[in-house]
Amino acid sequence: MSLKAQIDAYNVQKEANLPAEVLALMNTTNEELIAQHIRDNALQVGQKVKNFSLLNHRGESTELATLLTQGPVIVSFYRGAWCPYCNLELKALNDYLPKFKAKNTQLIAISPQLPDETLSTAQKNALEFDVLSDVSNTVASQFGLLFTLDERIQKLYTGFGIDFEHYYGDKSFKLPLPATYVINQNGIITYAFISEDYTLRAEPEHVLAALQLENI
Repeated sequence: MSLKAQIDAYNVQKEANLPAEVLALMNTTNEELIAQHIRDNALQVGQKVKNFSLLNHRGESTELATLLTQGPVIVSFYRGAWCPYCNLELKALNDYLPKFKAKNTQLIAISPQLPDETLSTAQKNALEFDVLSDVSNTVASQFGLLFTLDERIQKLYTGFGIDFEHYYGDKSFKLPLPATYVINQNGIITYAFISEDYTLRAEPEHVLAALQLENI
């Protein structure tokens, strides 16, 4: 089943389980974020990515430049373990990991979660790739993906029991837009999926197709 089909199925469940006023608020704030066009200022295809180093879920330093010496790198930015769309995406990418590796490509996922929460994300989803902790959103900001969660949604999520200070170590409510990049060995972006709509995610099949184009 495609990632989109999984997301569509989840959306049906969400609409059946949440009150109409909650769904309306989610839709309204989502549309308002889309209207900001944040992705227009994010890194795009053809641009070069600055090197960065972050700790993975095992507490080890992971440097982009080192990964690129071995082949292309897929970088997926996600919001956090509390986000069902993020978990669906991470699992879908994990399912494609053997196909990515066959293209001599490594996959990493990045969120602003604290190291302990990053470890929990990797374990919960049985991920076989590195999940990196971008505390304070330093790398997300470098990619131009950073935004602040709407105050109405902050209150809504807090009411759902989502403790942002627990996940991120602060209450800034700053998150990265969902984004997936393919970076070639020269550090140049060859594929970019960026969306202000948090319900939309890169299809792993499309990421794989981008890798295949690199080998033509």
